[in-house]
Order: sequence, then structure tokens, then C-alpha cells
Amino acid sequence: MRLTTKGRFAVTAMVDLAMRQNRGPVTLAAISDRQHISLSYLEQLFGKLRRAKLVSSVRGPGGGYNIAQAPQQITVAHIVRAVDEPLDATQCGGKENCHEERRCMTHDLWATLNEKMHEYLSSVTLADLVAHQSGKPVAVIKDFRPREEKEKVAA
Repeated sequence: MRLTTKGRFAVTAMVDLAMRQNRGPVTLAAISDRQHISLSYLEQLFGKLRRAKLVSSVRGPGGGYNIAQAPQQITVAHIVRAVDEPLDATQCGGKENCHEERRCMTHDLWATLNEKMHEYLSSVTLADLVAHQSGKPVAVIKDFRPREEKEKVAA
């Protein structure tokens, strides 16, 4: 099974976005800072998420991204698929040519795992992930500014 950082980061960014969407469009720079994901990488992922109609963009001052559908309708499988993340535990990509152009002895095992992964990821919604975060501390970037600077901003 191979779920790379592309799928993980896309899900993480979507949860971050969904948690903050009630305050208006969310910038990728803000998600990048909070989640420690490269801004250029987020730009690539959000281009794919926008093409899949999972997010919408708002241009101009105060712009950013919004969730394009109800979080209850967006599953983790939708997000992972949108960023072209392969969810395939078979060695052959489902073509049944895993062992010297023939089906390997464990092909059914891995194909069944694929089905179970897809079932599970299709059963978990963005709303579920946001609800799971309720009441839990959210990662915050440490403020490295000198104390005097922080006090000026607070005053």
C-alpha cells in the first residue's frame, strides 16, 4: 500500500481549510504556516482540488480558498483521488501481470485490501475529520518574535 505525502498533505490541508471556512476564504500561505507544508506544493495540490471541484478560489484582497461542497459530502477518498494519489496495494496496478506477466499468488489478498481501503476512505468525510478535531488543540506555529515586538502588537 502506498499513500504518499501528496495524499496526506491534501487531506491535512482540506481539514485545515474546513475548520476555518466560516471566517471567509483561507489563504494557502496561512495553511502552509500552520501545517508546515511548502506553499508551492500546496499550490499544486489546490490546483488539482479546484479542478475536482472540491475547493473554489476567490481572487483579490481577502481572497483565498473555500470548500466548494458541504464537508459532509467530501470523503477522504475524493480528496486522495483528486490529487492523483494511487491507492493500490497490488504490485501490478490491478492488471494481474504481477509475476512474470501472470497473476501472482497473493493478488487477491492485495486486491481485497484495495477494496477495503477504498471502502474505509469513502466512509470518512471531511466533516468527520473536523468534528474529530473539536476540543483538541490544533498545531500552532511558535511565535519567534522578540517579546517587545509581541507586546507592541498586543497593545
